[in-house]
Amino acid sequence: MSERNFFAELKRRNVYKVAVAYAVVAWLLMQVASQIFPFFEIPNWAVRLVVLLLVIGFPIALIIAWAFEVTPEGIKRTEAADAAGQRSRGGAWIYIVLIGAALSVGLFFVGRYTAGRATPRHGEAATAVPGKSIAVLPLLNESGDPRDEYFSDGLSEELIAALAQINGLKVIGRSSSFRFKDRHEEPKAIGEKLGVSTLLEGTVRKQDDRVRIVAELINAADGIELWTRTFDRELKDIFAVQEEIARAVAESLKVTLLGSQDRPAQRGAPSNVEAHNAYLQGHFHFQRRNLEDYRKAVGYFDQAIQLDPDYALACAERSEAWTFIGDLTGQREPAWSKARSDAERAVAIAPALAEARAALGWVRFFVDWKFTEGLSELKRAKEFSPSNPTANDLLARVILYLGRLDEAERQARHAVELDPLSVIAQGNLARVLLFAGKLDEADAAARKAAELQPTSASSHRWQVVVAVLRGDGATALREAQLEPDEGYRRFELALAQQIQGDRQAADAALADLIANGRDQLAYQIAEVYAVRGEKDKAFEWLQIAFDEHDTGTLTLLVDPLLRGLRDDSRYKNLLAKLGLPGSS
Repeated sequence: MSERNFFAELKRRNVYKVAVAYAVVAWLLMQVASQIFPFFEIPNWAVRLVVLLLVIGFPIALIIAWAFEVTPEGIKRTEAADAAGQRSRGGAWIYIVLIGAALSVGLFFVGRYTAGRATPRHGEAATAVPGKSIAVLPLLNESGDPRDEYFSDGLSEELIAALAQINGLKVIGRSSSFRFKDRHEEPKAIGEKLGVSTLLEGTVRKQDDRVRIVAELINAADGIELWTRTFDRELKDIFAVQEEIARAVAESLKVTLLGSQDRPAQRGAPSNVEAHNAYLQGHFHFQRRNLEDYRKAVGYFDQAIQLDPDYALACAERSEAWTFIGDLTGQREPAWSKARSDAERAVAIAPALAEARAALGWVRFFVDWKFTEGLSELKRAKEFSPSNPTANDLLARVILYLGRLDEAERQARHAVELDPLSVIAQGNLARVLLFAGKLDEADAAARKAAELQPTSASSHRWQVVVAVLRGDGATALREAQLEPDEGYRRFELALAQQIQGDRQAADAALADLIANGRDQLAYQIAEVYAVRGEKDKAFEWLQIAFDEHDTGTLTLLVDPLLRGLRDDSRYKNLLAKLGLPGSS
């Protein structure tokens, strides 16, 4: 059969008509699948299955059109229909095309119109997920040695920090991302919980002086892989790999990587692999957030800095560890002196390092009580790394202490948006809402924080204070009894028993608090006396807290438990001595 006769035969057998009709109807079915299936929460794999079946069905439809003919007496082979002169006129296909096309166009525009106007269902986030947003899931350790976990975790966190330098990209903080370390949930569920559109995941294999990293960028909505990159490098090139991954993400999401070409220096990176390895081990212990691990972390940071005296990031993190050690042991000045020295050293080495600026801001505000300077440093830290959770959280606390409640709430909510599953961010939001008088919202945020980390110190503190301000002694007592930290439990019980109205129990709880907490909880003792209405005792303990440099004193301007003291001249004099900006 000649080529001309072949195409004439295709036309005679209505193959062209069937092809057009099939294409229109297939497009209609694809629109139904893509626009209607999600409404009924039919999984995305069903949409992909429909598309695949339609693609497979196209050549089958053409073969059937060639071999068979629709006649008034039913479907017959084309040769038999030709012999009997029973070929159909084929007019029905025009109506199929027209109706299918109309429905397809209608569904297309309905989908476009409603996509941006969908109302969140019950239990879903009320805010839209930003298109340019990402969470780095912890890279899996495939070295075969569980002791290398610190390396894969540390690399994951450094990728978070590198991506935070991308302009216009929302990057979720470590606390939230690391809650999905075991990856038992689908990408869509993780994306919805973290409020991101993309996920970066992968594996790390560390052997001797080489490392192999496999990184995957995934669309959270459907789990489809956007790209995969494999890096086989020497350990000394690890920072170049981080930079390559960050640039690949920036290109994929059409955003801009900030800063100069010398980013490793900006990040306070070390000059040798051994120093970096020691830092990662220190950071691993630092994230466990308890006194014993803080001390272990300091030991590893010491090693890192001995190997590389210009390791700014290690200096900044050692500074933060020393501040916590000082607070938890009550031996503030020896530890805080080291914290001050480390923070100043980190900034001198790497002035553009956000962690260094945040460490110095923390020291200036909370340790030195140089409030204006501390606030300025924290603002600079945020400028250098807008998505840095520590800088955002500390800013919210500092702004709250200055009495700027609306601004503090905005900043605290932003910190939660960047790290929604962080117990620190949620707890700080609870504090801000409580001080702003939004008790219902404060209670909800506090319960969320306790749910995220039930064993954390003071995990029931704000629930107790909310109940105290409401005059609900039964709830305050119940929440205080759930407090895992012994010191804060004594404080909370003293408050709760007072509101409950049991004077004998309240006196006993307060005596227990004074006997066991006078060295670390002087400010909290003052709060209890203020709630009891014993002003002289309250001011006596506030002076002790001030003299001992108790950081609780920084809430003096906004603390709702001290409302009964605010008209007293002693309160105003203490505020003046404290010297908070705008408090005069």
